[in-house]
Amino acid sequence: MRACERLLKYVAVNTQSSPETGATPSTPGQWELARLLVDELKGLGLETPSVNEFCIVTAWLPATAGLEDVPALGLLAHMDTAPAFSGEHVNPIVHENYDGGDIVLPKEGRVIRAADFPWLSRFRGKTLVTADGSTLLGADDKAGIAEIMTLCERLIKEGIPHGRLCIAFTPDEEIGEGPDHFDVEAFGAKYAYTVDGSAPGVIAYENFNAAGAVVDITGVSVHPGGAKGIMENALLMAQEFNALLPPEDIPGKTEGYEGFFHLDGLSGTAAACRMEYIIRDHDREKFEARKALMEKAAAQVRAAHPTARVALTLTDSYYNMKEKLADCMHLVENANKAAGMAGLTPAAEAIRGGTDGARLSFMGLPCPNLGTGGYNFHGPLELACAEEMDTVVDILLHIVRLYAE
Repeated sequence: MRACERLLKYVAVNTQSSPETGATPSTPGQWELARLLVDELKGLGLETPSVNEFCIVTAWLPATAGLEDVPALGLLAHMDTAPAFSGEHVNPIVHENYDGGDIVLPKEGRVIRAADFPWLSRFRGKTLVTADGSTLLGADDKAGIAEIMTLCERLIKEGIPHGRLCIAFTPDEEIGEGPDHFDVEAFGAKYAYTVDGSAPGVIAYENFNAAGAVVDITGVSVHPGGAKGIMENALLMAQEFNALLPPEDIPGKTEGYEGFFHLDGLSGTAAACRMEYIIRDHDREKFEARKALMEKAAAQVRAAHPTARVALTLTDSYYNMKEKLADCMHLVENANKAAGMAGLTPAAEAIRGGTDGARLSFMGLPCPNLGTGGYNFHGPLELACAEEMDTVVDILLHIVRLYAE
């Protein structure tokens, strides 16, 4: 079975995660996909497929005879889709022999415009998969799951020599909780890759340092008719706080290695409000400076409004995996070789985000990230290329062979 065929099956399950429930996994649909994957792993013949109480699916493919001493290699992907856009009732559409032009989606008047995404031209003549415009597709990261599954099937059916492979599919990556209950020691891999990126042949071994910030402002609320000298408007104080941050350091004005502050939520009234930010920077020193600037802004607003209350809560989410991969760059070198063997020009990419691999690397499992052939993640313009998914399977196969050698 091709990886694309598996993707079409997996996207039918709504696994959209939620930061609001406080449960693990955060949504019940992730259990449904987990059980489906366990059954499929059993059918393929892997060793002890199971899903644990935290909805982490694991299975192992024993080494072929004579390769038992090869270091065990892990492959991981995540089951959930992003909370930012609906993952319910996904209706995948297969566009065969794509003509290189605009892709008109049948719902919500949405169009994937070639002018907006000039890289679409390289897919001319290939098969693309999209949703119908009312949901995301879910290639992030069900494409990665499909590719790992297809790799396992090929290794077994074609009798390709390999070392021990450790397979895992995690929940709640999109809300930063995928590795919360991951047992690295029990998993048994010495090194691993997440398959959770975009273009095949691209390996990511750098990512943002990341933190969340919550600013809770309690103003002084009185009747506006007699408010002079007394009222402290929490919403206006929120504006003051945000104005103390660099106006150019926002996602819409940054790229590459440039970090940012992102005001992701603002709710409340003149009496009390909450601001929710994410803070990102590839450079650890600059990352720490950004958090310090947040503290300074809070102190300044607090001093200007002594009868109000300004509370800042900073929480680190993950760090740049680069510092943990410095001593095992063979992971990058072998991925680059594998991409070349699959006919691609390898490339490195600094992720403007994070993956489970970032946290796993700090938990003792060095884990860079590989592309999947999926694009425009987290929204209704998401798509995947069937032929590129086939290429990702080939890359994984070459990586396994390189480590077996």
